[in-house]
Amino acid sequence: MPITDLFSVHDKVVIVTGASSGLGVAFATAFAEAGADVVLAARRTDRLAETAKAIEPTGRRSLAVECDVADPGACQRVVDAAMKEFGRVDVLVNNAGVGTAIPATKETPDQFRQVIDVNLNGSYWMAQACAKVMEPGSSIINIASILGITTAGLPQAAYSASKAGVIGLTRDLAQQWTGRKGIRVNALAPGFFKSEMTDGYAPGYLDAQAPRMLAGRTGDPAELAATAIWLASAASGYVTGQTIAVDGGLTIT
Repeated sequence: MPITDLFSVHDKVVIVTGASSGLGVAFATAFAEAGADVVLAARRTDRLAETAKAIEPTGRRSLAVECDVADPGACQRVVDAAMKEFGRVDVLVNNAGVGTAIPATKETPDQFRQVIDVNLNGSYWMAQACAKVMEPGSSIINIASILGITTAGLPQAAYSASKAGVIGLTRDLAQQWTGRKGIRVNALAPGFFKSEMTDGYAPGYLDAQAPRMLAGRTGDPAELAATAIWLASAASGYVTGQTIAVDGGLTIT
């Protein structure tokens, strides 16, 4: 087999959560451009229709399913819909997430719980539902964050805790499922990429963080999506339980 064939995700079926905006759209369109069929899951179905339209020129199929990942039943319905439409699930990109920047003394219990419920619990419910139907050779990619590894000058206790939890969850699911079920589980820890979250940052914040980015710039979503495609492909077949920082070097400064 030519080495380039190892990087193929052609004809795979990929579930992308949080596919209604930002990085979720980048993941979904990149996988379609690489030859995969994509199940689009998010709460905002009107925005999912826009993502599906962006996929149309690739010639690949997409299926939009409303889902609040904090609801285990909704996660199961996404998987059920994928199985009904495509007959299998090969890849899960656990991308759905919310973030807050609230001082720890002012954050309410409900605000903290909402972030944990979506970012951490939601990743677990989706992975659990997918693992029940995935065949050996499948891949789960959890979207963590550099804030699960380091800090970035904002009061983000809930978000940081949730993403650190995703990193721990990734390790444990990998040790449970890689050998027994043949499902690899890895995480990506993005640095600063354009998204709804970065759109909400105060003016000058990203400029203040720039000295920590060895690459000298914020990331292009296509760079993050390309790393996810690698993790979904046979090219990363010996990689599991890892958290890969895609951050322009920020976490080593």
